[in-house]
Amino acid sequence: MGLTSDRAGGAAVLRRMLARNRGRLALGAALLMVHQMAETAVPIAIGWIIGQAVSTGDTAAMIWSVVGLGALFVLLTSAWRTGARVLTVAQQREAHRLRVEVAGRILHPRGVRTELRSGELLTVSTSDADRAVWVLEVLPWAVAALTAAVASAVTLLVIDVTLGLAVLIGTPVILGLMQLAAPLITRRATDQQAASARATGMATDLVSGLRPLRGLGAEAVAAERYRAASTEALGARLRAARTTGVYIGTSVTVSALLAVGVAGFAGLFALQGRIGVGELITVVGLSQFIIEPLGVLARLPGVLADSRASADRLALVLDAEPLVPSGDGAAPASADLELADVNYRSLSGLSLRARPGELVAVLARRPQDGEALAQLLSGHVPPADYDGALRIDGTDLVELDLGHARRVLLVEPHHTDLFAGTLHSNVVAGRPDADADAVQRALVASASTDVVDAHPHGLDLVVTDRGASLSGGQRQRVALARALVAGAPLLVLHDPTTAVDAVTEQAIAEGISRLRHREAEPLLHTTVLITSSPALLSAADRVLVVSDGRVVVEGTHAGLLETDPDYRKAVLR
Repeated sequence: MGLTSDRAGGAAVLRRMLARNRGRLALGAALLMVHQMAETAVPIAIGWIIGQAVSTGDTAAMIWSVVGLGALFVLLTSAWRTGARVLTVAQQREAHRLRVEVAGRILHPRGVRTELRSGELLTVSTSDADRAVWVLEVLPWAVAALTAAVASAVTLLVIDVTLGLAVLIGTPVILGLMQLAAPLITRRATDQQAASARATGMATDLVSGLRPLRGLGAEAVAAERYRAASTEALGARLRAARTTGVYIGTSVTVSALLAVGVAGFAGLFALQGRIGVGELITVVGLSQFIIEPLGVLARLPGVLADSRASADRLALVLDAEPLVPSGDGAAPASADLELADVNYRSLSGLSLRARPGELVAVLARRPQDGEALAQLLSGHVPPADYDGALRIDGTDLVELDLGHARRVLLVEPHHTDLFAGTLHSNVVAGRPDADADAVQRALVASASTDVVDAHPHGLDLVVTDRGASLSGGQRQRVALARALVAGAPLLVLHDPTTAVDAVTEQAIAEGISRLRHREAEPLLHTTVLITSSPALLSAADRVLVVSDGRVVVEGTHAGLLETDPDYRKAVLR
């Protein structure tokens, strides 16, 4: 799915939803109009029955009237049930479609430029998607309610011109006054949803970072920050509720006063002989019934405001510009990595080269240098955010076709997540077609075989979301196995062994070297290890030491241990 779009804000999102569901909306609206017309016909039928059958004592007319009234109720019930079902299907399918669109934007390889945090993105893709589709229900109901109001007014005009004009004039006046409050309701709804999303985002981030918070002893500070965000969200919610409550209360009261006024004048006209008893029953019934469609119309601006506010938040993601461009360069012929005079974050004039077939280790004396290098190599950094050149096989990374670049270069970050599923589904996530032999070799190289062998279900062991059912070391090794199974020609691993013991670390160092550089074809793979692990450094062909954002020394692990006291101090722990 591409990221170029002609979308323009929440209004465009709503228009697109209406266009995509126009068939179901038309059918649902038609059925609801039938329902409302049948509802309007009920007091008319009752008035006619009283005037023509009850008052005359005609038994046959009475029987046929009851049968006709029953048929009318069957019609209105069937039309309502079918229409509501059609609109519900439209809502649920559109909400699903929006969730998929938002997820596609968030997960797209080119990324999206947005200031929303992960928790806020979660809120946008769930609750905002569900709220935005309210428009698919409220508009057909509004059309049906307006039809009922017009039908009631026409009926009253036939009975008495004064009563009909009261409804025909009063209804537009009420609707016009209600629309004056729509902008305020929209602002309050937008503020409330934004505040709720911030609180949800903070809660998500706090839960995912609970262990580091406990390690730092910062639980109280984090709780206070969340309390402040939650209080802000509560205040926004209460302000929105007060505004909506006053609006609905006022509109319903005014509508009820109109209905009571019509009924009162109808009673007066009946006493004056202007209308008959059956007509009086019809007018009273219609005056009571009309409160319902007027109430639906009264709630319309509030629901539209909520829907528009959520659509605006959806547009923040759907309209977001891509983070990185996609070139059209051909697939690189070799896994030759070169960085030339790169300035990015803490990196300052960094230059390095990893040639095809090499296993190169990078020791960053400052952790932020290692983080910056891994982030830059991941391909998620916009070209405008760094200076210098990042090339694969002599071609700048931004000039390569994105699909080719992703197949050639894989960066496994230090903080990795597993997915809900099984061990097997996690290990082959990057290469679903991997055969059993490739999976087994990766498990051995990552020292993950004991994770599999420790459970009766083996590779079918169920893994919970984020790998919470596994220990930190197990998660790290399974993630490493996943990266090895992918078999990318150019693999970058950032601190892949920080959660394992020294013996396991040595086995992993040997396994990576064997799998990618001794068992593989010559010059097929290039591996870059960003690490301070002596075991991994000793397995590398070359070690590059980065200090103050640039390479300051280069050599073998054994050679640097002998000649560089600072290196020896950094790695011997």
